[in-house]
Amino acid sequence: MNNKFEDLKASVQEIIDLIAAKQDREANNKLLEVNETLDELLDHAEEDEDLREISRYQVLLNQLHVKINGEEKLDGE
Repeated sequence: MNNKFEDLKASVQEIIDLIAAKQDREANNKLLEVNETLDELLDHAEEDEDLREISRYQVLLNQLHVKINGEEKLDGE
C-alpha cells in the first residue's frame, strides 16, 4: 500500500483513539483535517484502486463523524 494511505490509516486511528479518550473536539478537528486530505487525494486520483480506497475512507470518516457529533453528513454535504 502506498504512503498516502498509510498516513490516512494512522490519522484515522488517531481519531478513533481521541474518541475513545472522550476528546470529541480534538477528534472532530482531526476528522475535518483528514477529510480535507481525502478530498485532495480524490481530486488527483487516477487509478480505480485509489478511488476504491478513498471511498472506503469516506464511509469510515462519515461513520466516525456520526459517532462524534450524532448526526449524518460531513460539512453540510
